[in-house]
Amino acid sequence: MSLPLLPPLPDLLQACAGRAEREFASALAEQGAADSWPVGFREDFRRVTAASDFVTEQLLRDPQLLLDEQFTGLLQRELAHAEMRSLLQACLADCPDEDDLGRRLRRFRNRQQLRIIWRDVTRQATLVETCRDLSDMADACIDLAYQWIYQRHIVQFGTPIGRHTGTPQHMVILGMGKLGAHELNLSSDIDLIFGYPEGGETEGVKRTLDNQEFFIRLGQRLIKALDAITVDGFVFRTDMRLRPYGSAGALALSFNALEQYYQDQGRDWERYAMIKARVVAGDQQAGAQLLEMLRPFVYRRYLDFSAIEALRAMKLLIQQEVRRKGMADNIKLGAGGIREVEFIAQVFQLIHGGRDLSLQQRSLLKVLGTLQAQGYMPATAVDDMRQGYEFLRYTEHALQAIGDRQTQMLPDNELDQARVACMLGFASWGEFHLELMQWRARIDRHFRHVIADPDEDEDEQAAGAAGLEWLPLWEEAVEPESAIQQLAEAGFDNAEAAFKRILDLKRGPQVRAMQRMGRGRLDAFIPRLLVQAAEHDDPDRVLERVMPLVERVVRRSAYLVLLSENPGALQRLIRLCAASPWISEQIARYPLLLDELLNEGRLFKPPLAPELAAELRERLARIPEDDLEQEMEALRHFKLAHRLRVAASEIAGSLPLMKVSDYLTWLAEAILEQVLALAWRQMVARHGTPRRVDGSLCNPDFIVVGYGKVGGIELGHGSDLDLVFIHDADSLAETDGAKPVDGAQFFARLGQRIIHLLTTQTTSGPLYEVDMRLRPSGASGLLVSSLAAFERYQESEAWTWEHQALVRARVLVGCPRVTAGFEAIRARVLGGERDLPKLREEVSEMRAKMRDNLGTRETAAGTAVNAFDAGQSFDLKQDAGGIVDIEFMVQYAVLAWSHRHPQLLRYTDNIRILDGLGELDLLPLEDVSLLQDAYRALRAVAHRQALQKQPGKVAADQLSAERGTVLRVWRELGLL
Repeated sequence: MSLPLLPPLPDLLQACAGRAEREFASALAEQGAADSWPVGFREDFRRVTAASDFVTEQLLRDPQLLLDEQFTGLLQRELAHAEMRSLLQACLADCPDEDDLGRRLRRFRNRQQLRIIWRDVTRQATLVETCRDLSDMADACIDLAYQWIYQRHIVQFGTPIGRHTGTPQHMVILGMGKLGAHELNLSSDIDLIFGYPEGGETEGVKRTLDNQEFFIRLGQRLIKALDAITVDGFVFRTDMRLRPYGSAGALALSFNALEQYYQDQGRDWERYAMIKARVVAGDQQAGAQLLEMLRPFVYRRYLDFSAIEALRAMKLLIQQEVRRKGMADNIKLGAGGIREVEFIAQVFQLIHGGRDLSLQQRSLLKVLGTLQAQGYMPATAVDDMRQGYEFLRYTEHALQAIGDRQTQMLPDNELDQARVACMLGFASWGEFHLELMQWRARIDRHFRHVIADPDEDEDEQAAGAAGLEWLPLWEEAVEPESAIQQLAEAGFDNAEAAFKRILDLKRGPQVRAMQRMGRGRLDAFIPRLLVQAAEHDDPDRVLERVMPLVERVVRRSAYLVLLSENPGALQRLIRLCAASPWISEQIARYPLLLDELLNEGRLFKPPLAPELAAELRERLARIPEDDLEQEMEALRHFKLAHRLRVAASEIAGSLPLMKVSDYLTWLAEAILEQVLALAWRQMVARHGTPRRVDGSLCNPDFIVVGYGKVGGIELGHGSDLDLVFIHDADSLAETDGAKPVDGAQFFARLGQRIIHLLTTQTTSGPLYEVDMRLRPSGASGLLVSSLAAFERYQESEAWTWEHQALVRARVLVGCPRVTAGFEAIRARVLGGERDLPKLREEVSEMRAKMRDNLGTRETAAGTAVNAFDAGQSFDLKQDAGGIVDIEFMVQYAVLAWSHRHPQLLRYTDNIRILDGLGELDLLPLEDVSLLQDAYRALRAVAHRQALQKQPGKVAADQLSAERGTVLRVWRELGLL
């Protein structure tokens, strides 16, 4: 945000500035530098010294500070990357002993503190720059002090050696809170945690030390170097209470001990603190490993909505402390303060961060940006919080600039009030205070919306949302007759069945085995469910479809908290489950999908193909390459989540049929891209890289071709994938790895690996069912064909029906060079001139066989005289006039006419091929439009049937006009 322009200094501050000016001139004169007044600095000098007693004190103690800063130009510019560290390194060069180390660190800190306050007060630095400089200064002081002490420490006590690795050990220093997020304020203390990779003993001295003792002593020396107050002040107040077991715990712990503690005893507030943890000093590489070890503690693999309860409890404790100590004027802890903005951001991080990797970041402002970009919060709310937070942080810096004191309390004296108002750009304290309270009110309103307990609101609407009128029924505090009557009056058609369903859940073994906390969550949830079910048009169906989900999640009651805390998510769950048993079954089988219900903007707006692929790449990039199980689960969760979003959008009407198929196809392509990459990486690691005919290495010279629905960009909700694998490598040449195999064997195993990754049943189900029967020679053929073998087969051995299938074939993922080769073969094969009577006969015969085997027997697959009778059924796909008839006509047209019109080969989907037939005047435009409408209508009904878990059949008297059109065009094309 932009602060108001700096106002003129009021009289009260003019007096402070004048006094500082006179005293500084006198101090210069005492040093014989009376003529050295900094040129052009007088106005800034007056403004800064009027605002900050600390700066004035530093300049009077050592006037040379300002002259040096002017000479080097550091007051007028930002520091470059790593320049803070370079400046301190120069300052510590040739440091002889620990006392001198402390002295040099403190003088460096005071000099930089003066510079940072100067630039902040004179508006030469942004909030981000000020926080970054302060954090960079802390990083440099901690790390360089550590490195200096470590070198002297090993001389005295020996080098610590890891018991298992046998390598020298360094300490890892984690910076927590604002330091970890590069958000230090002008007078922050620093919260640190000390760790080291592994136990062992020191070597190189007569009397060895245990590694833990070595690092504890080192840590004590480091804290003294930073924290002790001397005549030069301090470097940073250092707080170690965030370490395991707090003040009672060991000062330094091994990685194993840290992991064990957080796994077994880590508390919710420690997860909250660990969000911002960053390696600020010591062994950066080992530190990265430590943070990766601790990530599962912070970001739970599954949805973790129960985190809000812990944050709410923390906030309650803080509010009690604020009231007890009279800290309403504390801009950090009071209502609408900095802490509330932090809580809002971290609520979303703890709840969703395990799934949404974009939330796994430290910077508060960046997290707020993500909350807006990902639709977690409205843009207006995020803008309020961002601007309010920045105003509060500017105010915090103003408060602390006055005396270099760690305070967030608004001043109660006229001088400091004038200073704060002036630094923030206001002519008076009253104007500033009014603006401050407006921002705090906005922040507090958003905070209450996000984190406040929904049961705290006592108005009737909130009481209704909490379902208080249904609580006696759930607790069996009313007679069964009264309960059934209440359900009937609420709109349940079969109130007795509904009551039995509720009691079956309550008395079932799952609920009886619940712990106290989980049971409390269930008791809070069921009344809310009944409230919203009763508001639905069909409450009986709601209970029938939602209760199985409740039964599945009672042992993981965080999901119940999610739905209790988010009425909108519960509404969306009820809406989707009532609309589709397929969706209700999916959510019941995979409750982690409940996470998707929280964000309405994302739920009903699936991403486009590039965004899908990028999101999946980002998810997998965060997973260690050797963790196959987690990679497979990530792929499956990604598919489940996005498939739910597509289904929800289709039900809501925000996504038309053709777009549904587009999204489902893009989803399959994004997953196949990563599956191929994963399988390739594993195969190359095991066997090395196969070779091309010219001896060069493949990269990867392999493609995955999609046939059928995926090839035609027409996937449905439960579609399997018809795939063919092709390579263009030297089948005889061996790979270049430690366990070489020939090219043919390598690619056969690669194909097997891909199928394994796609079809393996995990806790989240398989990715896709895969059908490979369309490969050359079908089930008896090789799993992976060479490009040359594929070409030979298509040109000399393939049946007409295989060429029909090739019409809908396209490369989904793989090597661009081999893709071009495949497309050239496809064009030659499909573009060959054919004997049309023979072609019509073969297409008709194949269609007749399919109807005989797969169509409705009672109506001779829709060809009998009773095929349109109301009492009969119609198979949307296989009966005459159905989907397959349209597909066969399109395929026939491509095979018949593409030798004269190669543009028909450009697309693989029926709608666009039909467009081409109309544009080329091969079919009347009216017939093209009618066939396209019929195709869309048939597929739309098929999709609805799938979402209702119904077979792909409808009453035979439905869609009669569409079927009539299809049969007429079929006959006019001469097909039998």
